[in-house]
Amino acid sequence: MSILVVGTVALDTVKTPFGKKKDILGGSATFFSLAARLFSPVNLVAVVGRDFPEKHIRFLKEKGIDLSGLAVEKGKTFRWEGEYGWDFSNPRTLATHLNVLSGFNPQIPEKYKKSDYVFLANIDPRIQMKALREMRKPRVVACDTMNFWIENRRKALLELLKRIDIFFLNESEARQLTGEPNLVRAARGIRKMGPSRIIVKKGEHGSILFSDHSVFCTPAYLLESIFDPTGAGDTFAGGVMGYLATRKKPGRLALREAVVYGNIMATFAVEGFGPGRVGKISRRDISRRFRQFRRITSL
Repeated sequence: MSILVVGTVALDTVKTPFGKKKDILGGSATFFSLAARLFSPVNLVAVVGRDFPEKHIRFLKEKGIDLSGLAVEKGKTFRWEGEYGWDFSNPRTLATHLNVLSGFNPQIPEKYKKSDYVFLANIDPRIQMKALREMRKPRVVACDTMNFWIENRRKALLELLKRIDIFFLNESEARQLTGEPNLVRAARGIRKMGPSRIIVKKGEHGSILFSDHSVFCTPAYLLESIFDPTGAGDTFAGGVMGYLATRKKPGRLALREAVVYGNIMATFAVEGFGPGRVGKISRRDISRRFRQFRRITSL
């Protein structure tokens, strides 16, 4: 089944203890798509400027991602610059240049409007809602957010959450949104806002799925080498939604399996700078790591 992602395609400058890369391919829709495409067809909606390198467009197309919804507008591409210390969970943003993203008005191609699965990546919730209104009864709608939108677009975000099935966010965002320090109670409060399933991303500590009256916790896969955690959360979401789209009925077991696949996909993202590593893997690589994950978590 097809997946629609609405988000950002960007040029990132990233510095970590292992080096620095300038103007590499980035963006929430980029990382999500490269993960999800390994499971299901992906349709991408985003905007870039005329300075966006043609090689990146070729790269995404070669990976089978449909770019009919990628608008190229006059101006410069959205850019983000960040620096990580040894605490990879707390990056320092050095610069954010919205450029063409500041006026982003997503145009959903007609052939995308029947997409079965919709992921609204981390952008202004007003843009997320506009895109969602153009869809024709998708089976599953998911979204991501961040602390900036919770603080500055709270009303729009709360309106959007009424129409969301799966909500991705991290621990601090869950607490910020609800004002509740306890994560279990925070998740319960978010479910009352609309989403029936909450997935809390915990970085190197895995993730937690809250749904109905059940909780499912997964640890992170153990890695020896971490170079760049940028885009890991979006890659995680791509793994979750991509796997769900392969199942005829996205029930309780399928969702739990999807979260495990999301965790595994995120591990590939952090093993190199930018999305290059995710762009090179195959289903065989994923299956191998899935089997290893089962071994290290089995009683």
